Amino acid sequence: MEGVEVPAYFLCPISLQIMRDPVTLSTGITYDRDSIERWLFSGDHHTCPVTREPLLPDLELITPNHTLRRLIQSWCVANASSGVERFPTPRAPVDKSQIADLLRQAKSPESQVVPLRKLRAVVVKSDRSKRCVEALGGIDLLLSMVKKTISSLTLPQQEQEEICDEALAVLSSLQISEQQENIDDFIAILTAILARPNYYKSRVYAILLLKNLVSVMSPARLIATSAQLIAEVVNVLRGGVSWQATKAALHVLCQLCRHGRNRVKAVEAGAVPVVVELLLVLPERRVCEMVLVVLDHLCGCAEGRAELVGHAAGIAAVSKRILRVSHAASESAVRVLHSVATFSATPAVLHEMVQVGVVAKLCMVMQVDCGMKVKEKVLEILRLHSRVWRNSPCLAPQLKDIYPRS
Repeated sequence: MEGVEVPAYFLCPISLQIMRDPVTLSTGITYDRDSIERWLFSGDHHTCPVTREPLLPDLELITPNHTLRRLIQSWCVANASSGVERFPTPRAPVDKSQIADLLRQAKSPESQVVPLRKLRAVVVKSDRSKRCVEALGGIDLLLSMVKKTISSLTLPQQEQEEICDEALAVLSSLQISEQQENIDDFIAILTAILARPNYYKSRVYAILLLKNLVSVMSPARLIATSAQLIAEVVNVLRGGVSWQATKAALHVLCQLCRHGRNRVKAVEAGAVPVVVELLLVLPERRVCEMVLVVLDHLCGCAEGRAELVGHAAGIAAVSKRILRVSHAASESAVRVLHSVATFSATPAVLHEMVQVGVVAKLCMVMQVDCGMKVKEKVLEILRLHSRVWRNSPCLAPQLKDIYPRS
């Protein structure tokens, strides 16, 4: 398209690209459908980007501008020799009535899987379809379906799994906030799904939904999280359902274990040995960072520290990640070791820290550029146990001068 001047009114005011599917708002301004729907729905805006006038929350007020689309297509054809691509005629988006019909069909106990699959195919196409499902009460309907399905005594096992898979897949595409009226029931349903090891896909969708929920839940609700739910999240990590599920479960634990009561629940569910084992399999950077954050939270309680030092590879696995993953990972790993060195430093633990190379790694941290917060924590550890480690061959001579002999 070099050397071809594009008419200004062919360009979307948001993307500044030629409009493939121009639509006009009630304010009279025309945008490309994909750009304006992303603005209105993904960003949760309620005004026209150009005029800043408020818009009514009605998807049907977005009107296709067929005249402008034909002009753009004709211009593309006329300039095809200059490398201009002709845009195909866009398909008409699914409207509210079609989505409402699919939701009504899904209510029928005779055939729920087929309309759910169609609904799933619809919601993945656009944010418009997702908002339609939400506006038509789809969240409550889908939750009710999952609840009835898992408690049914008559549905065949395979059909139960298929209904749960499709319903949870749709729910995982929608925006669900803590203001949802039945949020407690929602969490109970997710807990029940996670407790079913044979529901492979449903468990993945459930943990993804839980990840979205804990990100918007209030501290009071997070603190009140049941021990059963935390145990099921740990089981997702233990079972290795998928890397996607593992990342989501780690995110959930990171959020839940910020609060003291949940740390003990997670430790009792066996979280410490599970996340230590994850460190030993050389996970990708982001996973490693989240594992160390979880360990940092868990070592904020005595039970968590006891589990870590009692694990044959616990201290060594944490130390090994310092200076080898990222600055964030090093900071979390040093905080874990600081908690152990401050509150659980028995002679056996201090001896192990020398034997597995922790002291050597801490001395290395003092000699590289890794941030002042990390170095301050390391210096506290070294000063706290300088008398025990003074004669260690791994303690650099220049660092021994920091600790005068008494």
